[in-house]
Amino acid sequence: MSTCCALWPPGAASPRNRPSIRSRWSVAAYLIGMTVNEAPLFPLLLGVAATAFAIGEGDVSAPLGTAAVGGMAIVAAGLVWVAVRAVRNRGVAAAALDACLGGGWRAALGREAPAVAGRGAVVAGLFLPFRRRRRDVQRISGLRYGELGRENTLDLYLPRRRPAQGPVFVHFHGGRFVSGAKNRESLYLLHRLASHGWTCVSANYRLAPAARFPDYVVDAKRVLFWVKTHGAAYGAGTGPVVVAGNSAGAFLAAFTALTPGRAELQPGFEDADTTVAAAVCLYGYYGRVQGTNPDSTPAAYANPSAPPFLLLHGDRDSVVSVDHGRDFARTLAGISRQPVVWCRLPGAQHSFDYFASVRARFAAEAIEGFADWAQARNVQDKGSRN
Repeated sequence: MSTCCALWPPGAASPRNRPSIRSRWSVAAYLIGMTVNEAPLFPLLLGVAATAFAIGEGDVSAPLGTAAVGGMAIVAAGLVWVAVRAVRNRGVAAAALDACLGGGWRAALGREAPAVAGRGAVVAGLFLPFRRRRRDVQRISGLRYGELGRENTLDLYLPRRRPAQGPVFVHFHGGRFVSGAKNRESLYLLHRLASHGWTCVSANYRLAPAARFPDYVVDAKRVLFWVKTHGAAYGAGTGPVVVAGNSAGAFLAAFTALTPGRAELQPGFEDADTTVAAAVCLYGYYGRVQGTNPDSTPAAYANPSAPPFLLLHGDRDSVVSVDHGRDFARTLAGISRQPVVWCRLPGAQHSFDYFASVRARFAAEAIEGFADWAQARNVQDKGSRN
């Protein structure tokens, strides 16, 4: 059953999926399928070992033993395909970047590009998918960026043995605006970036039912304000900011990136600079969050001056349809003067980057390359204007 949930997640083909999971079955199927999809080696080894042990101990009769071996063989084949599918799609995100930014975008960074994920990433992703943290990264947790207690706190991730080099990566968690926390998602990505010199920020924000739109957008902008005014006191870099998020957090990342300096969304800090160098959105929901209010969606604020965007979405997503993400990318690309990189990830489910899996490592490589490109371009553009 778990293998079926990974290969054919319920509802993944529906273009009308929204970030609300209505039944307990669909919740269980999503969680089981997502876990098996990103860590297939462990159920494979466990199943093979259990079957071999049962047969070796004579716990099953010959007909049942044959059936058990046959069933396990089918399951094992499915799990092997899950792993192979993830490895085969290593170059998908890189190809999307090349197609949108041009083949020489890495060389334009003006310095050594991050190491490309290779065999080591595959081996680590298969055998160590639960190892999401790195020892060379320091986490400073629970810093307050607002006056609303725990919901207005953030964590800083800093390189332990060298100063942050300047650029800042701000991340918002998912959870349908009703749940989630700053220290659960995209940990492999945040640790990787911090290890390479970035200041990474992961923030909480107000949630429903106590909060409603645009409260969580205001909080997201307040995080950017805090980074630019107080971050340096805690060792954070002072360079360009790239904003990112997962699911509902992608909504916030897109919204903040498209609405810099809008006074109605920045009460008490109306004059603050909340511009960002780029936005990274993973399996995001970009629709309305306040009934029929057309202004409660990021698409309502798409404009020619939007920063570069990178959007990644799995085609096996059973929470938010890949078609939903593609439609937002098309809308934005039709208006913005900056690159909009759309990447459809074959075989990926919602929350594909929760673990340090093969797929998550490949995605992190592409995100880091895009973020490096965006911050370097931002610095060059500011230099040319000055």
